[in-house]
Amino acid sequence: MNIHAPSPLAAASLATPITIQRPRIIEFGAGTASIAGRWAAEQKLTRILVVADAFNADRVAVLELNGEVTVFGEVRPEPDVPNLEAALALASQVKPDLVIGFGGGSAMDLAKLVAVLPGSGQTLHDVVGAEKVRAKGAVLMQVPTTSGTGSEAGTRALITDPATQNKRAVQSLHALADIAIIDPALTLTLPPAVTAATGVDAMAHCVEAFTSRKAHPLIDMYALEGVRLVGRFLGRAIADGSDIEARAGLSLASLYGGFCLGPVNTAAGHAVAYPLGTRHHIAHGAANALIFPHTLAFNTPAVPEKTAAILTALGLQASSREAEVFAAAYRYCADLGCEMKLSALNVPHDGLPAMASEAHAIRRLLDNNPRDISREEILALYKEAY
Repeated sequence: MNIHAPSPLAAASLATPITIQRPRIIEFGAGTASIAGRWAAEQKLTRILVVADAFNADRVAVLELNGEVTVFGEVRPEPDVPNLEAALALASQVKPDLVIGFGGGSAMDLAKLVAVLPGSGQTLHDVVGAEKVRAKGAVLMQVPTTSGTGSEAGTRALITDPATQNKRAVQSLHALADIAIIDPALTLTLPPAVTAATGVDAMAHCVEAFTSRKAHPLIDMYALEGVRLVGRFLGRAIADGSDIEARAGLSLASLYGGFCLGPVNTAAGHAVAYPLGTRHHIAHGAANALIFPHTLAFNTPAVPEKTAAILTALGLQASSREAEVFAAAYRYCADLGCEMKLSALNVPHDGLPAMASEAHAIRRLLDNNPRDISREEILALYKEAY
């Protein structure tokens, strides 16, 4: 498929204006983690706050940092408002001139907010939405240790509000990393199940951007190449976690997925997956893997050519028939070891209607979807996945 050829999808033409942002510096490759300390020293940044989960808090030494280094090592999966408040409280004491997100998307999202909120006079409530942050209070470095979210390249931070069980999204250019250091060697410790789930998350970012109503040729090239990288390397990384080339391929796919998120963003796949995390604490990547075949098949009538191109990029038989698309994508995720049934994840069947209502309300994503999807269709999708 020629990704620059006209498509039945009502997407942007080559002449349509688009703005993309990147971290000012991107360091990529095995063994680059130690650049963190050297770069911080060169910039004369000496009060450093590392935002990490418990596992990565124990290996901050790989960053080779100097100066006054404080570690907030309590990042939780799908971080919520109390988790953010704890990190902000420590930042108010430390007053860092450098904040480092060291971990998966949860750590990097918290780091974005820790870099902009302390001392600003703004609360999370004030900055939810697009471009409401006044300024960046500290230099921001992102060092991903998974290959899924692409958060190191983006301007969004997602925090779960426990009162509503919804994700609150903050988007701001001030939340963009000043430097992103992507060292695939940091992902060698990921177990197969996490490798699979995060790899599918990276793929979902690319797929949903590629098929979005806001799809743009400039982003299409990153999106389709990201899918190809996942198709080529995810199975290898699951089979042999020490395969550094495969790990690097997935790190690049994740970065490309991050490039897709800013100007285009995700669509129904993520909207339908979110309630699994906010309500039932299912890891974001695992939720996306379970939902992916359903939304890919649902969207097929609206984007048949692009759907066929996605299957080809994954190394699967091209098709634009809903049933065949679903079967191929489902088998692909299942063969990676992903759990594909909501019931096996202890999601209560009587909770599906509330999940459908919540997902249908996420208009910032559903309005990007190439095919309108009703609450009833989302509910039917959950029931099919049960």
